[in-house]
Amino acid sequence: MDKVVSTAREAVADVPGGASLAVGGFGLSGVPDVLIRALYERGVGALSVVSNNCGAMESGLAVLLAAGRIARVTGSYIGANKEFARQYLAGELEVELIPQGTLAERLRAGGAGIPAFYTPAGVGTQVADGGLPWRHDGEGGVALASPPKEVREFDGVEHVLERAIRTDFALVRAAKGDRHGNLVFHRSARNFNPLAAMAGKVTIAEVEALAEPGEIDPDAVHLPGVFVQRVVPLTPEQAADKRIERRTVSG
Repeated sequence: MDKVVSTAREAVADVPGGASLAVGGFGLSGVPDVLIRALYERGVGALSVVSNNCGAMESGLAVLLAAGRIARVTGSYIGANKEFARQYLAGELEVELIPQGTLAERLRAGGAGIPAFYTPAGVGTQVADGGLPWRHDGEGGVALASPPKEVREFDGVEHVLERAIRTDFALVRAAKGDRHGNLVFHRSARNFNPLAAMAGKVTIAEVEALAEPGEIDPDAVHLPGVFVQRVVPLTPEQAADKRIERRTVSG
C-alpha cells in the first residue's frame, strides 16, 4: 500500500514517447512542475497532453512545449502562450479546443467509467457541427478539422455527445498526500487536479507535504488513493516554488 517513490525521475521512468498524459493545474496553480521537469530531462517526446492550458512563463507544460516534445493538446485555454499559438498556426502542433466545463466532465467521466455523455454546451457551433481546425498546414489553411458529433434532443433541448477521456498517465500536484495516495488540494489547485488524476490509468502525484496513513481526516480527502499509483514527496524548496502569472496589489 505504500505508494511513495523517492524521486520524480524514478516516478516517470516508464512514461514512453508517444504516451498520453492528463496534467493537472489551472494557470500556474497546482501545476506538477517537478514531474514535468523530470519528463523533460528524460527526453520523452511526441506526447499527447490533456490539460486546461499548456503552461505559461516558461513554466509547467511550456517547458515540454518549447522543446518540441508535445504533439497534441486537448485543452480549453491558450491564453498568452505565444509559443503555443506559433506552433499551432505553423502546423507543428495538433490542438483540440473544447469548452472548459466539457473538458472537466470528459476527464471525470473517464475516471468514473462512463464512456460518453450528452451536454448542451457547444450545440449550434463548430464544437458539435465539426470544422474546428485541429491542425493547420502552415500556409494559412486547415490540414485537419474536427469531425461532426452526434446531437440528440432531450426534453426539447438539443445536446451533443461527448466522449470520456482516458490517458496512459496522469501528473498532478497536491498540497498534502499520504503514503496510500489519498490527496488534498488547496483552493484553485482543486479545479483540474482531481479530474486529471481520475482519468489516468497510472496517476503520479507530487505532494507538498507527505502524511502518514490515518493523519488526514477522511472527510478532508479530495481524491481517494484508489486513483493514485505513485506519490512523490517534494523537498521544502520544491514545495515553496510557486509562480504568480499576474501579480496584483492593492493600496
